[in-house]
Amino acid sequence: MTDFPHTPPKMSWTYNNDVNAEIRRAAATGIYDIRGGGSKRKLPHFDDLLFLGASISRYPLEGYREKCATDVWLGTRYAKKPIHLDIPVTIAGMSFGALSGPAKEALGRGASAAGTSTTTGDGGMTEEERGHSKTLVYQYLPSRYGMNPDDLRRADAIEVVVGQGAKPGGGGMLLGQKISDRVAMMRNLPKGIDQRSACRHPDWTGPDDLEIKILEIREITDWEKPIYVKIGGARPYYDTALAVKAGADVVVLDGMQGGTAATQDVFIENVGMPILACIPLAVKALQDLGMHRKVQLIVSGGIRSGADVAKAMALGADAVAIGTAALIALGDNDPALEAEYNKLGTTAGAYDDWHEGKDPAGITTQDPELYSRFDPILGGRRLKNYLKVMTLEAQTIARACGKNHLHNLEPEDLCALTIEGAAMAGVPLAGTSWIPGRNGF
Repeated sequence: MTDFPHTPPKMSWTYNNDVNAEIRRAAATGIYDIRGGGSKRKLPHFDDLLFLGASISRYPLEGYREKCATDVWLGTRYAKKPIHLDIPVTIAGMSFGALSGPAKEALGRGASAAGTSTTTGDGGMTEEERGHSKTLVYQYLPSRYGMNPDDLRRADAIEVVVGQGAKPGGGGMLLGQKISDRVAMMRNLPKGIDQRSACRHPDWTGPDDLEIKILEIREITDWEKPIYVKIGGARPYYDTALAVKAGADVVVLDGMQGGTAATQDVFIENVGMPILACIPLAVKALQDLGMHRKVQLIVSGGIRSGADVAKAMALGADAVAIGTAALIALGDNDPALEAEYNKLGTTAGAYDDWHEGKDPAGITTQDPELYSRFDPILGGRRLKNYLKVMTLEAQTIARACGKNHLHNLEPEDLCALTIEGAAMAGVPLAGTSWIPGRNGF
């Protein structure tokens, strides 16, 4: 009998190793997977875009003698005291509770040294962050954890959070192992008990109620503070328009690459849209209302470099916000801690069990032994350096495109490498004049 060669083993694309491992985990535990961070799937992103630098048809700026400004005003629509930042890269909201006190202090130190703002996140304002933040944005969330009218007045701006890119339509989680005595006191919760934040505000159900809420906050703060409205990237055209109608000074738009402290993995990977698809729709809403640049647009979700900053601004954003990248700059997922990540069953660069409170870097933990490892002064210095590099990179690109301010970048400066990127960003496919989806094509 002849022995014929066997067909080589072939893994299923549908049931690959990652899928099978999750099925087995679910079958063994009976609970959905919870993790931190943003979407890990490959998505159309800023890497799909390129800048068209100046040559003969455009005139570049000389890097040493010709200035390229980077400053931005936020809240100029109604606020008596709008915010003026030196750079258009801000720090997104990340709560005390999700992060340690020293990590929050480091964010304030780094942002202030770089001339930008940081944001409180859920759970209230800490003295470490307020004391080391020249410009602090206070988040007003559905949970109302830590909400204090006096802190609203102490803030430099207020951000009403309606949605988040990692979980639009959902609330956050803070598991019991991170609810220390201090966190419990600030949030008025029992120590050591899991909590889930509400997915919507308890005292309003739509844009008309949002308008009333914004007016209440303005009266509490004597119309001094800019009012931001943060939305998750789901229906950015309509949500942006309704935020403007409700009276927002600034719209914060967060795509699905944006991080979270903890939520269901199925939520992170299957709800929302990439930030690349969201920005043009939000900008169009502002343009249709005659409010582009009058109501400022801050975008977030996977901003990593000065090139990402420049591309977001070329698509029409006034500023960007970073969260995950800021934590990496502080020292999160550092390969120097590889041995300790291995003990937790993971590896540097993949650690996302932030909800467990075991972070060896001392950033996403409330364990005194762990967070005492983290030096907020050094962390702040690292964040300042990172923000400086991002700004210099964005300036380099803007000068190459002949722009003397980052806000002068425009879609005409961009082309796309992929059909998906071209369609989402609304810019031509490289080497063509074709924008997929425009004019019926």
